[in-house]
Amino acid sequence: MTSSPAWCWLNGKVAPAAETTVSVTDHGLTVGDGVFETMKVVDGVPFALTRHLRRLERSATALALVRDGWATDEAITAGCRDLLDAACGAGADVGRLRVTVTGGPGPAGSARGDEGCTVLIVAGPVEPWEHGTAIVTVPFTRNPTGALAGVKSTSYAENVVALARARAAGATEALFADVHGRLSEGTGSNVFVVRDGVLLTPSLATGCLAGITRELVLEVTDAEETEDLRLADLVTADEVFLTSSTRDAQAVAVVDGARRGGACPGPVTVAAGEALAALQARTLDP
Repeated sequence: MTSSPAWCWLNGKVAPAAETTVSVTDHGLTVGDGVFETMKVVDGVPFALTRHLRRLERSATALALVRDGWATDEAITAGCRDLLDAACGAGADVGRLRVTVTGGPGPAGSARGDEGCTVLIVAGPVEPWEHGTAIVTVPFTRNPTGALAGVKSTSYAENVVALARARAAGATEALFADVHGRLSEGTGSNVFVVRDGVLLTPSLATGCLAGITRELVLEVTDAEETEDLRLADLVTADEVFLTSSTRDAQAVAVVDGARRGGACPGPVTVAAGEALAALQARTLDP
């Protein structure tokens, strides 16, 4: 577990988190009306910022959330810079930034108010993820035709429930199938499997999030998207690994309490991790 973020940027103002407040009527709080992005920070710079802002725009568009005022790319980019300058200057341990854009203060119920978006950026540390992690599968499903399919929304209660189930079982992540029984994603990660020597990941048609690290792995390896994966493949595959902005490529050793066979991390997982590291060494905004 990481400690609470020490610094934040809220609608243009940088301050210690303990001195910052959000309205009790904010729709991000009351109805989960918002979108967010989490970025790895490398050498004081948010990694793949352009890609994250592009996905933030896709998510906001899906929610018909107008990004004006402090919610524009230019304002968020400047906010990230100012926050990192302040937090790093104060000696804070910063390994990631989370950008959240909500519908702003609004009335009770689902209708939005007219005060505009709330934009919050928080800086926090990152503890390294262990290789050989344990995962569980859960009976809940992703709906690829739902309004929030593929949207990085703050409406995360389903993920909270699934991850709590995983933690109770001694695992660090929970994996979902979609409503058609196809392997989809984790609560905060994408999944890759090596089957018959081929590196595969679930297609976006399964309702999984278009993860930034997933996208990069597809670009720097010979991985393929498919709709032909099932939860059972997590057990029988040659290798399994998870990806996210803070995990990079994290090997999976245990599925539903049963240890998988073979090396962990396996050679394909290692190669994917090395390709990501080489990309990061070349550029922080690929």
